[in-house]
Amino acid sequence: MSGVTGPAERGTQEPAVASSALSVAVTGGIGAGKSTVTAGLADHGGVVVDSDRLARDVVAPGTPGLAAVAAEFGPSVLTADGALDRAAVAAIVFGDPAARRRLEQITHPLVRRAADELKARAPLDAVVVNDIPLLRDLPTAAHFHLVIGVGAALDVRLARLRERGLTDADARARIAAQIDDEERRRLCDVWLDNSGDRAVLAEGVRGLWPRLREFADLRLAGRRRARGAAVLTGPDPRWPELARLLAARVADATGVAEVSHIGSTAVPGLPAKDVIDLQLAVPDLRAADRLGSSLADAGFPVVAGVDRDTPHPPDDDSALWAKRLHASADPGRPVNLHLRVQGSPGYRFALLFPAWLTADAQARAEYLRVKRRAEAEGLGTIDDYAMAKEPWLAQAYPRALAWAERTGWSP
Repeated sequence: MSGVTGPAERGTQEPAVASSALSVAVTGGIGAGKSTVTAGLADHGGVVVDSDRLARDVVAPGTPGLAAVAAEFGPSVLTADGALDRAAVAAIVFGDPAARRRLEQITHPLVRRAADELKARAPLDAVVVNDIPLLRDLPTAAHFHLVIGVGAALDVRLARLRERGLTDADARARIAAQIDDEERRRLCDVWLDNSGDRAVLAEGVRGLWPRLREFADLRLAGRRRARGAAVLTGPDPRWPELARLLAARVADATGVAEVSHIGSTAVPGLPAKDVIDLQLAVPDLRAADRLGSSLADAGFPVVAGVDRDTPHPPDDDSALWAKRLHASADPGRPVNLHLRVQGSPGYRFALLFPAWLTADAQARAEYLRVKRRAEAEGLGTIDDYAMAKEPWLAQAYPRALAWAERTGWSP
């Protein structure tokens, strides 16, 4: 099951389109090569917003930012001519996480405001590349349409920092003050390894640019790339963390807290189409329709004409299975985003189905056989693939309900 409980019926929703440029973040630890990636994307046509430069600008002499930093940390952080003494600030914050947070509480809002102003001036069809050295939490990552991470082995980073004139002690201290690559990778849609030859990194950037360009164009047009026949892959260990990042992006765009990972990619160990299904809970379909523009801006345009799932059982009131369907405009990460009324049968079954499959090995094996058979038949469209699974889903529905009753499961 993909999160669509059967072949979708058609309605008449009109798509909303994006009203701003695509906003991409590039992040990486010190010495990893973030600036090299940013420069490469700029060479391909990206409009760069450099957070390091903005961070310097917002604390330039005479700015409210500099006055706030001096008020917080004292006159010792100023040079004789009244500029910010960066070495003095570094000496205070690098060994003191609390002091670093106080500094960031002053500078980060100012940098975000300046970055937003630059992005607002970019052409609608631009790819805005945000150079973000300190992206380290999910809410920040969710603010961008796509996050590109750059990593490198520790010894490589240390060698690069020595070339910049840092001692090993200073380099290690600066690396230790940042999140590690394992944690950073969980915040990224794309990961580029820069441990080796720079030519390899350049090739990675060159290969990534067409995805970004198409993402920007599709998002601006309010549509997704056409999808071909169903092909099963995986299971991919990144599906859960990618779903977490995408769900945070949807929540950031809509202000709706309940965004759930559903469908086959939510079932550990189950091969599936490489399509992540999410469910956004709404109080009613009018609320779903009001979210259309926000979701389009976030990169999830509506799929026009889809307004319900197949009822289970088939004689159920089809209006109870109404929904809205959005999808990712990112050609490199297919996503189905189902907007269903909280508490409705479709909402409940979308949450129940992966929970039941996760708990019931026999049902999971049966479903995989059904999926493999549908795939082997070489069906022409995703709708054909869904139709081929429908007989099994129809008999699985009461079994899943019985499991929920027996175990006390609830959404």
